[in-house]
Amino acid sequence: MKEIIERTDQLFREIGLGPAKDIIRLPQSGGDRVYFRVHSENQSYIATFNDLKAENETFLRFTDTFSKLGAPVPAIYAISEDRHIYIQEDLGDISLLAALEAEGETARMLDLYKKTLTALAHLQVKADAILDYSNCITSREFGKQAIMNDLLYFKYYFLDTLKLPYDKEKLLGEFERIGDYLSDSRYKFFMYRDFQARNVMVKNESVHFIDYQGGMKGAMQYDLASLLWQAKANLSTYWKEELLRHYLEETKKLLSFSVDESEFIKQYNGYVLIRLLQVLGAYGFRGLFERKSHFLTSIPLALRNLRTFMSANQFMRELDEFNRVMEKIVDDAVIAKFETLKAGDSSPLKINIKSFSFKKTGYPSDKTEHGGGFVFDCRGILNPGRIDKYKSMTGRDQEVKEYLEQETRMPEFLMHVFNTVDIAIEDYLQRGFADLSVSFGCTGGQHRSVYAADALARHLRNKYAVPVILEHIEQNILENRGKLKNSES
Repeated sequence: MKEIIERTDQLFREIGLGPAKDIIRLPQSGGDRVYFRVHSENQSYIATFNDLKAENETFLRFTDTFSKLGAPVPAIYAISEDRHIYIQEDLGDISLLAALEAEGETARMLDLYKKTLTALAHLQVKADAILDYSNCITSREFGKQAIMNDLLYFKYYFLDTLKLPYDKEKLLGEFERIGDYLSDSRYKFFMYRDFQARNVMVKNESVHFIDYQGGMKGAMQYDLASLLWQAKANLSTYWKEELLRHYLEETKKLLSFSVDESEFIKQYNGYVLIRLLQVLGAYGFRGLFERKSHFLTSIPLALRNLRTFMSANQFMRELDEFNRVMEKIVDDAVIAKFETLKAGDSSPLKINIKSFSFKKTGYPSDKTEHGGGFVFDCRGILNPGRIDKYKSMTGRDQEVKEYLEQETRMPEFLMHVFNTVDIAIEDYLQRGFADLSVSFGCTGGQHRSVYAADALARHLRNKYAVPVILEHIEQNILENRGKLKNSES
């Protein structure tokens, strides 16, 4: 990571903006791309590093085409010679989704959504006329095979994990019919592919698009479905209908042929289903197979979103097995399987989390009535304390955090810790237990154990809303010694 930062600073200097005052790594988003905010004397920029050169090429070439059309995409200021790093316009930190979550369904937010859809329709139609689809990362077109891939993704990574009885041969046949119907569309233009409110940035009351490198030719209704039925946004029925009408009116202005609204909306409903099922497949893969808790906790929200759609819309009702399966997976009993237990007001459970030094203080005692719990040894993780500049820091300092997250196996270690502790938490909540102790030890009780204890405390508070008592034993001892020394002097 140090080398990437140095290369970014060098590129920044080469285009006459540097030296950079600071280069701050931003939280990881989807994919393998790494983002930095780079500050000059008067302005900030975003630097992106990506090992996947082909993905960079697609993004950069798409951006060049979209910019010529006046689409709201970031300006590109510099590209490294090897095409792995590029510096682009900083569009801020506020996404359309973040603004909606903070503000709710206000008149201002409805206006921003309408601006988004107007810009989307313009991009889809105008870009299609001049875009070189040979630059697409994977397929050039979202056709029948891509639709089938999304349906099978849902089948293998979500539906089959439920172990519900269904006629597999009949369902696969009906998948084929869905693919045939949706791929036969008059409305194939540029398809963003991942057009969600997280990928729309809001700056100065204008909207801007990011992360469109997965785009291809395809049905324009897919992007509309992705935005309006994003589970996290949870848009009201009124908003969905109002925004659908707005998009249709904007589309009619741009197309050279008349729009059959009935057929357009029927196919739109089909793509809503495809998108909702693709999302369930992704949540199943990331949550049930990779055991990432964020995706597991998102499954009930996605299922309720699917149930809301099914209760208000009809799509190819002649598909008996498909619709029977859809009704099964949104049943209350299925949703309940994925609900995360929360510690309510009547729950006595509290979690005692400690960091300690094996070398200095040894295993912490557990004085709770219930006793027991976990002790995790962090000494298998590379020790930042062996690096001179980190020796005086702790696991709460940003530089140490970045080292542990980027240069060690700490993220992998914590994933297993979270999965193990979660099992006990859920059991204890159901059985009414009062205490659970979890301790992390490392050599000095300063870096790895402190970081891990803080990370688990955040995880449990967010996921279970359970009270956490956090104690860094070795750090408390050092602080008390310092206070005593100061008082004596």
